[in-house]
Amino acid sequence: MNFSKYLRFAIVGACALASCKSGPRTATKPGKYSSTTGIEYNTEEGMKVADYAGIPEGPGLIFIEGGRTVLGSAEEDIAMTHDNMERTVTIASFYMDEAEVANIHWLEYLHFVRKDSSEEFYQSALPDTTVWARELSFNDPYVDYYLRYPGFRYFPVVGVSWLQANDYCTWRTSKVNENLAGLSGDGDSGGGKRGLFGRKKNAPAADAAEGGESKKPSIEDGNTLPNYRLPTEAEWEYAAQALIGTQETGNENQENKRIYPWDGRQVRNSYGKTQGQFLANFKRGRGDYAGIAGALNDGAMITEYIYNYPPNDYGLYNMAGNVNEWVQDIYRPLSFEDVEDLNPFRRNGFLDPADKYDKKGYQSLIDDHVRVYKGGSWRDVAYWLSPGTRRFMAEDSATATIGFRCAMINAGSNK
Repeated sequence: MNFSKYLRFAIVGACALASCKSGPRTATKPGKYSSTTGIEYNTEEGMKVADYAGIPEGPGLIFIEGGRTVLGSAEEDIAMTHDNMERTVTIASFYMDEAEVANIHWLEYLHFVRKDSSEEFYQSALPDTTVWARELSFNDPYVDYYLRYPGFRYFPVVGVSWLQANDYCTWRTSKVNENLAGLSGDGDSGGGKRGLFGRKKNAPAADAAEGGESKKPSIEDGNTLPNYRLPTEAEWEYAAQALIGTQETGNENQENKRIYPWDGRQVRNSYGKTQGQFLANFKRGRGDYAGIAGALNDGAMITEYIYNYPPNDYGLYNMAGNVNEWVQDIYRPLSFEDVEDLNPFRRNGFLDPADKYDKKGYQSLIDDHVRVYKGGSWRDVAYWLSPGTRRFMAEDSATATIGFRCAMINAGSNK
């Protein structure tokens, strides 16, 4: 009896030793046996180790290789805010949408939310189309047509608050992972018949019991993506700079700096057949949104097609102009001093509490519910196109000049 017991351990140990000789274990090749206990994986008593071939490809995402960089405003601080001084930080690699979230993407979101979530939540997910309305401007057609007219399908969604953008990220995560895991159901957004954002009115509570609950995607399975989310301010600024396009092979020093997401100190293209044309959608000056008839320059009176204008060196479109974009951070004027130098991010008022700012006495607009937005828009002058500039607004507010794009961590790798 004892002999067979020792023999069994010897065989397990020999198998573990043999697997070690085949090379070091990796996430994609963990081996059949544990390298520390010799116990076999994927047995009745052993730990379940799923096959893993690397992070799946997320729809619409571009890989952003991280590294050391200098963040901060590269332009003259005309507002005298001094709220983004230059400093050296390191940003981990991540993924970001190649373009802004468009009207068609938001309408898809509304389609599925209406199918499986409460009417109350559906109403809260509707963009505020009245952001186009102006007392002394005839923007009335945009109020009615901008979101739903087919011609505007791939224009950036606007009238969306920071809170609404976060809800969209939650839904997108659930829907993409559901699709990757092959669990796509009839309107099910990852919450079973209950719905991701609450039960749809009059939906039978026991429906999910028919045939049993479907298995939800698991992190350990390795066939799902990390959460879609808004980028941090540091990630957004780093991706907008795209200094990878200025880096010489083998040179470990960053010897170039950009004012805008492209080379040069101007907003016009300096090369090729499109020489002289604007590289972004912005307001050239008072009353000048697009140029003159017969010689339109940026050509956009309001927002524009999300793939218009050349992408930056990461392949990201409209990181300057078109619409400003929400980022995760709450606003504080001295965040550049407080945050850490690895993946800097301000999630709350730590080290700079809101009670320091006299909002109740109308001496400040700052509290824990104001969020940063960046990038400049169709209604902004060129100053705001610089990645280092920053502004803020209440997280439950929306305008016709702010949209967003999603980001995602690069799980399981430093590269």
